[in-house]
Amino acid sequence: MTDPVLRFGGQVVLYGLFAVVVGYFSTAPVYRHLEPNQGLLRLSFRHPGKFISDCRQRSAEELAKLPPQLRAQLDCPRQRSAVRVRLELDGHTLYDERFEPAGLRKDGAASAYRRLPIAAGEHRLRVQVNDDQRVQGFGYERDERVTVKPGQVVLVDFVAERGGVVIR
Repeated sequence: MTDPVLRFGGQVVLYGLFAVVVGYFSTAPVYRHLEPNQGLLRLSFRHPGKFISDCRQRSAEELAKLPPQLRAQLDCPRQRSAVRVRLELDGHTLYDERFEPAGLRKDGAASAYRRLPIAAGEHRLRVQVNDDQRVQGFGYERDERVTVKPGQVVLVDFVAERGGVVIR
């Protein structure tokens, strides 16, 4: 059996070392969220794109072939369009990507979350969104001047009920 004083002393030493390690890593190495003269452009949205095609009327022959419980007059697709987003900063394309709809049948909402560090200062920000694959170009667009302070976060969101692109 070991001496209780040695056992207690060993525990004190080990707990002390553990406290020193935790204390060191709580302040070092220094984590920098952004560089000193940078702001953050954050793209964040969840939006279901438009359906890939319109509903169509089923013919009488098609309806006759279906079981009685499935005889709906309209045949509507479930699949939704991908949502394409393009961000331009001061006339240069900063980001351009398509976000696919969620779900096994691609019938859910497309989701995006991107963090883009940008230089602080005044910028012209242009955001374009297309949520309908049947339409060429972009159905929603917002172009505005933003002044970004060091450490500031500028949020780009898409809310169809509020007219589309929202910049805060």
